[in-house]
Amino acid sequence: MKKQVKLVFMLFLCFAFSICQLTFAQQARITGKVTDASTGEGIPGVSILISGTTRGVVTDLEGNYSIEASPSDILRISFIGYTTVEEEVGNRTVIDIALAENIQALTEVVVVGYGTQEKKEITSAVTSVKSEDFNQGTVNDPAQLLQGKVAGLNIARPGGNPNSGFNVRLRGISSIGENASPLVVIDGVIGASLSTVDPNDIESMDVLKDGSAAAIYGTRGSAGVILVTTKKGRKGRSVVEYNGSFAIENVARTISVMNAEEYKAIPNSRDLGGSTDWFDEVTNTGLSYINNLSLGGGNEGTSYRVSINSRNVNGVGINSGFDQLNARLSLTQRALKDKATFTVNISNTIIDREFGNENSFRYAIISNPTLPVFDPNPQSPDFGGYSERDIFDWFNPVSIAEQNIADGRDNRLLASIRGEYNFTSKFSGALFYSTQRETDWRGSYSPKTAKFGGGFGRNGLATIVNNERLNDLFEATLNYYENVNKLGMAFLAGYSYQEFFNQGDFTQAGNFLTDAFTYNNIGAALDFANGLATVSSYANSNKLVAFFGRANFNYDDTYLLSLSARYEGSTRFGANNKWGLFPAVSVGVNIANLVDLTGVSSMKFRASYGRTGTQPGDSYLSLLRFGRQGNFFYNGQFVPSYGPVSNANPDLSWETKDEYNVGLDFVILNNKLDGSIDYYTRVTTGMILPINVPVPPNLFPTTQLNIGEMSNSGLEVMLNYRAIQNADFRWTTGVNFSTLKTNLRSLSAGDLSFGEVNYRSNFGSPGQNLTQLIRIQENGPLGQIWGPVQVGVSDDGSPIMKVIDGTAVDEDGNPVYCNCNDDRTQLGTAYPTLNFGFNNSFSYKNWDLNFFFRGSFGHYLINSYRGFYENTESTTVQNWNIVNTKYFDPNITKAEYNSSHVEKADFVVLDNATLGYNFKLQPGKAVGRIRAYVSVQNPFMFTGYTGVDPEVRYGDSESNNDPLAPGIERRATYFTTTITTLGLNLSF
Repeated sequence: MKKQVKLVFMLFLCFAFSICQLTFAQQARITGKVTDASTGEGIPGVSILISGTTRGVVTDLEGNYSIEASPSDILRISFIGYTTVEEEVGNRTVIDIALAENIQALTEVVVVGYGTQEKKEITSAVTSVKSEDFNQGTVNDPAQLLQGKVAGLNIARPGGNPNSGFNVRLRGISSIGENASPLVVIDGVIGASLSTVDPNDIESMDVLKDGSAAAIYGTRGSAGVILVTTKKGRKGRSVVEYNGSFAIENVARTISVMNAEEYKAIPNSRDLGGSTDWFDEVTNTGLSYINNLSLGGGNEGTSYRVSINSRNVNGVGINSGFDQLNARLSLTQRALKDKATFTVNISNTIIDREFGNENSFRYAIISNPTLPVFDPNPQSPDFGGYSERDIFDWFNPVSIAEQNIADGRDNRLLASIRGEYNFTSKFSGALFYSTQRETDWRGSYSPKTAKFGGGFGRNGLATIVNNERLNDLFEATLNYYENVNKLGMAFLAGYSYQEFFNQGDFTQAGNFLTDAFTYNNIGAALDFANGLATVSSYANSNKLVAFFGRANFNYDDTYLLSLSARYEGSTRFGANNKWGLFPAVSVGVNIANLVDLTGVSSMKFRASYGRTGTQPGDSYLSLLRFGRQGNFFYNGQFVPSYGPVSNANPDLSWETKDEYNVGLDFVILNNKLDGSIDYYTRVTTGMILPINVPVPPNLFPTTQLNIGEMSNSGLEVMLNYRAIQNADFRWTTGVNFSTLKTNLRSLSAGDLSFGEVNYRSNFGSPGQNLTQLIRIQENGPLGQIWGPVQVGVSDDGSPIMKVIDGTAVDEDGNPVYCNCNDDRTQLGTAYPTLNFGFNNSFSYKNWDLNFFFRGSFGHYLINSYRGFYENTESTTVQNWNIVNTKYFDPNITKAEYNSSHVEKADFVVLDNATLGYNFKLQPGKAVGRIRAYVSVQNPFMFTGYTGVDPEVRYGDSESNNDPLAPGIERRATYFTTTITTLGLNLSF
């Protein structure tokens, strides 16, 4: 695949340079002056940009400028506080511009559900992030572009695994039973996968935060909506852009353990004759190569953009990384005297993955540092030459990473076509169709010599998994606009039909004659008769049908009103609740139009209410279903057994979220400071959860029910300050922060209850399987970390726990610790109470510098490494290594989870710092722009947490990311990394 990528790029570059040579032959020097339309004075620092490119200049102290441009070029002249102007060059060599002051300073166009609005007309909580404001450096996941940029939007990925996605949560947790991630809409495709678009191809990302903005998406809007707009071609000359980068990735944080000398000094430790740095053995320097090439342009009737993106990423873990190739085409064609517009978007992504194995990190932490990696005296059984020991819960971490194979291939196809016809200047209609095809293939193999992974016990173990997801969407919309005196009106009506189909299969087999073919010869070991093979498959489908509408009213740019509703039905609901109505209303008042406030360019107050929903995560949950429940041994062979797998619930409905939001948008201090403030409160009812029911009369012990109530509230603030803006030097700084408070009001409905108090997620083996970590309590916060309080150490080295309830007594009647939930208490909460982002951008002549800090405060984490291995029992019983943090107490000889293992995980991290230089080019050259940069991601972090990563854990990684069990750092956490990137941007 790499050779094919290189060939495509060479052909594309040759084509691009040919076009550029023809284009730039006609360039000439354009000069002029930009002045204030009211005063006639020159304006310094005005941006003069050739539309559709990144090539531009700024005016000097007197407002003068000079730029090379072709007759077909369009100059885009913009400056904060003034109306943006576009001028076609034509045959002119002198172009003077008078900019009119924009007293609203909110004319930025923002993408909303099914359309766009000027920012000054927005009455909901919507945040727009343009490509120039995205996070920089090596960004392989589009979600990372927004990390820390939007108040209330939390994006976290603990560790640095290149194959792991990001957890995205907007305004906390919207659901504890179903999907809690925001709905993604890419160029109108609802429910699109972010992996179908490359970060280099994204123009902007708009986040619909409150219920009134998201209600137009009905049963899928409760977790918020992220609208992705990709880059398009523009009228004018052809523009070729190349972005390439090379990155070096190294381990940034692990957890402190003892080296060989420290370990040997522990009494009763076992010296095995070696000195091994296991962290160094299971990691390497990760190298990444990223290339992006695009060609775009157009004329009066046609515009186009085509791009190819290649990513070759190697993680710091052995055999972890991926190769990705993405191609994208965007085409817009006008027809029928410009009354009709057709838009086509097609993208395809292929990702070849090597998953490595995070357990190699887990066992590197506990491996005896005196044990050599390879056995100097290999004996039977054969473990491939690696040292292995017959002790509980230990495997050679290097063997895990090197012997076990875990491969994958993802294929993502997203295609859409939109046709719009303007019946009149006020009335238009559109038809839209899209299809998304996603396939995931996984192949793994554990050889006969691998103790970890099952291959040794089954004479080789191979697994192949296939999953396919299909998503077809058809929508029809009508738009009508009207102005009556000072009243502007905009109406939207639409119909949506979406169909999903999912299917897949699983095959696993052992007992191979040879390891040579790995998972490619799985048919040679399908021994069903002896229970040495497993084969299964599945298929399911569901449909969504909706009718929706919206009405916007704008009176004199002062009084604003928006009304919307979506009436939607889903086949996933029960027979008695197929349809739901999701209304919204929002209002706004531009205060600056009513009151003359000194230094205030714009100030808008808004308030909104919206209802959204969440549908069940799987199909057929409302039906009585029967399925396979395992095997039983009969007459010398395994026979499958069948039984009920779900009860019928014809009343199963959607979760409902009602949200209220008040906000203030403003531009003050003579257009230097702009921002927004929002306060929201929302209540989620009818959460979809599996509830225990009696058998009989039920056939299955749990039923999916709508039950309980949860509330969230918080304050969000975003501020941007243009501190210095002149011809040579600019400095812009911005900060955003958000607070969050959650309350699980109830988990009951009538006579049924999820339980007033529940406990989730046990600590695990060895020895602590019955220790539950998270408490779920009615009328309490989500994410209560639960456990005993350590108050001392006994003579035998056991932690002494605090007696809280006092119900347990010794033989003398004295209260003693009961080792039960009565003597445990809340040790912290898993969710942060405050998140913030702090950005600074500087430019001096040809230099630019940007650095961005991000932080979270108020959350706690259970440090599982310390709970198991920060004691001398590790050496005396199992000969494991010892976790050696600042909390290590050599007097503790027993592993027992308690309050000392729950740490405050506040952190501030320098997410990214980028220094760039824009080279001065001679006029008339083929290359219009050259920018070189160096970027570093996560170079340092301020935190008191001693684990691998203090990032928020939104679910338990060992319980299918259970949202009811957050706040646990498990022992198989990929180490965090620092990435240094060298990059080059070219524009032709």
